[in-house]
Amino acid sequence: MKKSRGRTGRKRRRRKHLKSFMDGVNCSHKLEYIKLKKWLKERGFEDSNLRPAEFWGTGRGLMTTKALQAGDVIISLPEKCLLTTSTVLSSCLGGHIENWKPPVSPLLALCTFLIAEKHAGEKSPWKPYLDVLPKTYTCPACLEPDVINLLPNPLKKKAQEQKMMIQELFRSSRAFFSSLQPLFAESTGTIFNFSALEWAWCTINTRTIYMKHPHRDCFSLEPDVYALAPYLDLLNHSPNVQVTAGFNEQTRSYEIWTNSQCKKYQEVLICYGPHDNQRLLLEYGFVALDNPHSSVYVSADILLKYFSPLDKQRKAKVSILKDHDFLDACWRRILLGDVSSARNEQQALATAAKICQFLIEETQHVLLQISQLKRDRENLKTHLALVEMLRSEDLKILQKSAEILCNLNLGTA
Repeated sequence: MKKSRGRTGRKRRRRKHLKSFMDGVNCSHKLEYIKLKKWLKERGFEDSNLRPAEFWGTGRGLMTTKALQAGDVIISLPEKCLLTTSTVLSSCLGGHIENWKPPVSPLLALCTFLIAEKHAGEKSPWKPYLDVLPKTYTCPACLEPDVINLLPNPLKKKAQEQKMMIQELFRSSRAFFSSLQPLFAESTGTIFNFSALEWAWCTINTRTIYMKHPHRDCFSLEPDVYALAPYLDLLNHSPNVQVTAGFNEQTRSYEIWTNSQCKKYQEVLICYGPHDNQRLLLEYGFVALDNPHSSVYVSADILLKYFSPLDKQRKAKVSILKDHDFLDACWRRILLGDVSSARNEQQALATAAKICQFLIEETQHVLLQISQLKRDRENLKTHLALVEMLRSEDLKILQKSAEILCNLNLGTA
């Protein structure tokens, strides 16, 4: 009997351990989170319901210790906890920014502040926050050229543009960085190097909340809409939840309310916006599984490849589609509301099916390349897995589309 009870007890413990792993492993006992919570409390943040945790699907996030109902406040972060351009101007960088001509952008001011505070180490009042920020990012700008080449063409182009934009920001900011030398014992060239700027840019691009600030003459005309929100930025994205977020002028806090329910000990998720996976990867460095907003983009050169060479209006058709941001097999008459003829309908479906099949084969070929590279390039495994996830999600959409087109073709035959 004793043996039987022990076995049952072990089973129960295993089930409990498995459940806790699926719900999330509480990380609030870790020193960096203890220090962060203490630092936030000193700035007026009070929270007893959210706990940092590691989740199987999303990695690091926040779990709730009480069930949440629609209309509940998920988090209310006081203004004193937010890192904005006001924070930068009230620091030792403020005077240098105000005197520099031409004016720096709000984005560069925030990047400069993050690099300077990270360099200050123990002396930085923002250290508890800096210590929990990611050390590296998976935005396309941080990917190796070999990995970028495996992205779908429209995203590959945007990834290359993102990389070039950060390089240009670094090149154009060197003189400004040099002007800060009086503030540092070490050379500014060493402190404000390219990898430091890339890290700061990715931190701001992936983690800031939208918060409009009045324009100041010491900044360029680019919109000042950034705020870094410690702790709040641990909340992960799901396309299937709805939230309301904004700065509450009465409480002087940035608040997020849930429009969905969340069970006790589950991960609290928010929605960054109705973004497809290419946008999520470009802006935030991740891909959402079964994303209802996902799309597969068909470039103009692929459309032209499958238009009949006898069609004298090939280029005109692509031009119309471009004008309407609508690269699909639809022409001006249909865009203006005319009904397509049965013959045109059949041709369009047949062309769409061919394009779909081409994209399926291309995606499968890339997935095979990724599989081989994962074996040969251990150092790229994490980044390759991300592109693999994007391509696999694309493949699901394409295969489902091919199935629908096949049924439609059968229906019009």
